[in-house]
Amino acid sequence: MLAASVSSWAQTTPSDARTLPAVTVREKAEAPEGKEALRATTTTIGKGNQELRNIPQSITIVTEKLIDDRNLDTMKDVLRNTAGITFQAAEGGEEDIRLRGFSLAGTGDIFVDGMRDPAFYDRDTFNNDRIEVLRGSASMLFGRGSTGGAVNQVSKVPRLITEHEVTTTLGSHSYRRVTGDFNIKTGENAALRLNAMATKADNNGAGSSIDKNGLAAAYRFGIGTADEFMASLYYLNNDNGINYGLPWIKPRASDTSAANTIIGSLDPTAYYGMASDYNAGSATMATFSHVHRFGLASELKTQVRKGRFERDQRASTIRFASAATDLTNFGPNTAFRRGTPLKIQDVDTLHAQSDLSTRFQVLGVNHDLQTGVDFAREEKTVHLARTAAQGGVNLVKPDTRAGTPDDGAAIDEATRVLRVGNQFVAKSWGVYAQDLVQVAPHWKVLGGLRYDNLDGQYDSLAIPTAAPGPVTATSYSQKISKVSKRLGLLFQPSDRHSFHLSYGTSFNTSGDTYSYNALSANTPPEQSENIELGAKIDSADKRFSTRFAIFRATKKNERNTDPDTAATRLLLSGKRHTAGFEVDVVGRLTPQWEVFGSYTWMPIARVDVAASTVTTAGNRVGDRPGLSPKHSGTVWTTYQLTPQWRVGGGLTFRGKQAPADVTAPAWEAPGFVTADLMAEYLINQQFSVKANLSNVADKLYAESLYRGHYVPGAGRLLQVALTARF
Repeated sequence: MLAASVSSWAQTTPSDARTLPAVTVREKAEAPEGKEALRATTTTIGKGNQELRNIPQSITIVTEKLIDDRNLDTMKDVLRNTAGITFQAAEGGEEDIRLRGFSLAGTGDIFVDGMRDPAFYDRDTFNNDRIEVLRGSASMLFGRGSTGGAVNQVSKVPRLITEHEVTTTLGSHSYRRVTGDFNIKTGENAALRLNAMATKADNNGAGSSIDKNGLAAAYRFGIGTADEFMASLYYLNNDNGINYGLPWIKPRASDTSAANTIIGSLDPTAYYGMASDYNAGSATMATFSHVHRFGLASELKTQVRKGRFERDQRASTIRFASAATDLTNFGPNTAFRRGTPLKIQDVDTLHAQSDLSTRFQVLGVNHDLQTGVDFAREEKTVHLARTAAQGGVNLVKPDTRAGTPDDGAAIDEATRVLRVGNQFVAKSWGVYAQDLVQVAPHWKVLGGLRYDNLDGQYDSLAIPTAAPGPVTATSYSQKISKVSKRLGLLFQPSDRHSFHLSYGTSFNTSGDTYSYNALSANTPPEQSENIELGAKIDSADKRFSTRFAIFRATKKNERNTDPDTAATRLLLSGKRHTAGFEVDVVGRLTPQWEVFGSYTWMPIARVDVAASTVTTAGNRVGDRPGLSPKHSGTVWTTYQLTPQWRVGGGLTFRGKQAPADVTAPAWEAPGFVTADLMAEYLINQQFSVKANLSNVADKLYAESLYRGHYVPGAGRLLQVALTARF
C-alpha cells in the first residue's frame, strides 16, 4: 500500500530527516476533510494514512459531516446507513454485526484508530472524526476475525488552531443532547482537544430510554516535527434502558407453512420490559502514541492502549404466555411473559502495536512497504446470579399485556446475589509485512503476509445447583498459530481511475467469543477467503467519486458456537459463500448539490456443504443463511438553496431477511424503506439551526433479528439542533 510519509494531521512540511521547521499553512489545511464534505480521499483503516485509490479492496467512509447531517448519535446508527450491513439481536442483547452475510466476529472486528476495541458497549459518535468500513477478509491487517470486514472508528485529534463548537439538540420523547468540541492551540506545535457529550431521552424511538455521558481529552505535541506525541483519555458512561425485543408471530397457528413475522400492529416505541430493566456500562481507554518521521519517505507509529470496560445488563425476554397466539387472536389482551437474561461482565485490555511505513526504490522500481508488530492481552470476567438454592434469590417478573406497554412494573434487581461464572484470558501477538510495488507505469502489485499467535485460557466456575457448596472449576485452553495472506493487482491509467483485483484470507477462533468448552477448545479456526474485482473512479473535477465491486466471500469450514446448539453443531465442518455487487457514490455533483449513496445487491448467499445431521433451516445445503438480504442500501443528498438555507433528504432500505439459523418460510422480516428529511438555516457565521425528521412515515420494521425475537427500528423522530461556533 501507499505509505504516507507524513500523517494526515501534520501541520508542517519536513525538509529532511534531521530538521522539520515550522511553516505557515493555509487555513484550509487546518480543517479536517470529514468536517467539510461527505467525500473522503484517504483512510487510516490499513494501519497507515493511505489514498483510497491505492487500496485494492472496498472501503466505505462515513465522514463527520454525514454523521452530523443525519444526526447519527451511535456507531450502530452509522452502520445502519451503509449498505450490506445487518444486525443480529444476540442472546445477551448485544448487536452482532453482519457484513456481506458474515459476522464481524462479535466485537472482534471493531477498532478505534486501528487498534482492536473488543468489548460490548453502546458506542457513541461524539468523538468520531469518521467511521471507516473495510469490506472483505482482512486478517493480514488485523489478525483474527475479519471474515465480513472491519469497522474502524477514527477519533478527533488536536489541531493547530483554536476553535470551539457546542451543539444543543432537543427532540421527540424528551430527547436532550449537548455536545462540545473544544480545540485549543497551546504552543507552536502543540494543541489540546476536549470533546464532551451528555444525552437523555425517555425513548430512543424503539422502546429504550437513553441516559449517557462521555468525555474525550487529547493532548498532542511535536505536531509536524520529526517526533510527534499524543496522550488521550476516553470515557463513556451508559445508564440506558434496554428493549430486548418482541416475539415472532404466526399468521395462523394452524398453518405450519406460513412464515413467522413481526407484529405489525404495535407502535415501535412500545416497551414491554420491566421499569427496573437497564443496560448500564462504561468504557475507559487511555492511549499514548508516538510518530517518528525519518524524512519524507518513512515514519514509525507506535501506540499503547489500556482499556477497562464494565457492563451490567438486566433485561426482559418478551414471549407469548400462550403458544396458541397468532395474528388472528392477537389483541390488546394478549399476555406477554417476561424472562430474565442477564449480562454482567468486566473486560480489561492492553494493546500495543508499532507500524512502519516507508517508500524506496530498488533497481528503479518503486516500493511502498508497511510492516509492523502488535501485542494484546484481553481478560474477561462474567458474573452470574445465584439461584435461591445457591444462596441467592429468585425474583419473579409479572406478565404484561399488549395493550398496556410501559406498565411501570418493577423488581428490586439490587437484591440479586452475584457470583463469578467464568473468566477468560487471551494473549496474542502478530507480525505482518506488505509491499505495494510499481511494476509498470500504470500497474501496481500488492503482496502481504501476517503471522498470528494466540494463547487462550478459559475457566468455567460452578457451584452446586441444589444447595450452597464449594466452587468447582473446569478449565480449557487453546493455542493457535496462523498465517494470513493478501494479494492485489491495481491498474491506474490516470490519476482519476483505479481498477483492482484482490484476494485475501481470514480466520476466526472460538476465543473471539471469550469462551471455550470441551468441543471448541479442540476445534481449529474457521478459514475464509474473499475475492473482489472493483474500481474507484473520480470525476474530472475530483469532487465526486464512484466505487464499484463484484465480490465473492467464502467460509470454508464454518463452525456454529451458539450456546443453544453447541452440543450438536460446534464441530460441524461446513462451507457457505455469498456473492454480489456493491456501489458507493459520494461527493458534489455541483457546488451546491452533495450526494452520498451506498448499495449492495447480494443475489447469492448459499450453504454449500453441511453434515447430513443438520436439520436447522438456514444451515442445510442449499439454504440461504439468515441476515443476508438481497438488497440493502442508503442514499442521502443535500442542496444549498441560498447562502443561509440548506435542505436534505434520504432513504434507507433493506430487503426481506430471516434471522440466523432459520430461513423463510420459517421466520421472515419484511423488507422496508424509511425516509429522512433535514433543513438547516445559517443564522450567521457563529450560529446555525438544523431540524431532522427521521422515519417520516413512522414505518414499523424489524432492525435486529434473532430466532427467538426481533428488535424494532426507531419510529418517527423529530430533532432540532442549535450549533454555536466560536
